[in-house]
Amino acid sequence: MPKKSKDGWCIATFAGGCFWGTELHYQRIPGVVSTCVGYTQGRVERPTYGEVCAGRTGHTEACQIIYDPKQVSYRTLCEKLFATIDPTLRDQVGRDYGTQYRHGIYAHSDEQLEDANAFVAAEQSKLPPGKMVVTEVKRATVFWPAEDYHHQYLQKGGRFGSSQSATKGCNDPVRCYG
Repeated sequence: MPKKSKDGWCIATFAGGCFWGTELHYQRIPGVVSTCVGYTQGRVERPTYGEVCAGRTGHTEACQIIYDPKQVSYRTLCEKLFATIDPTLRDQVGRDYGTQYRHGIYAHSDEQLEDANAFVAAEQSKLPPGKMVVTEVKRATVFWPAEDYHHQYLQKGGRFGSSQSATKGCNDPVRCYG
């Protein structure tokens, strides 16, 4: 998987349940140059939203991010993911259930993999005995962009036609379905 974009920016991939909310959270971070929602870590080429939602492809909904590491660290991006999920819930984020909603950090380089594992270990150490972080930390595999209507979905109004700000630094609550 590529480590850098054509313009030389770093690439990262995160899954945090519904990709609409995950994307909006990352769009708001200074240093994130662009986002793309899609499907990763599965076994089918060019999966569709319907196939992924049915749980037939092994993919999870994810957001691929292009970022400037001089403005935002990879650790900060990992922290944002954990701020938006409960890393101890398997195959669930909020009201979304199923393997297609599992959360994960998918590394594009050895450095990212090392940083992600260190971050997750540190988060695990904060949990009480018996609680486990179940967020996947794996190497990134092929990322298939989602159908066009999914991109910047919440910014465009979501299901209910109420657009949400993607302005850098915005702290408004993210309403996952609009």
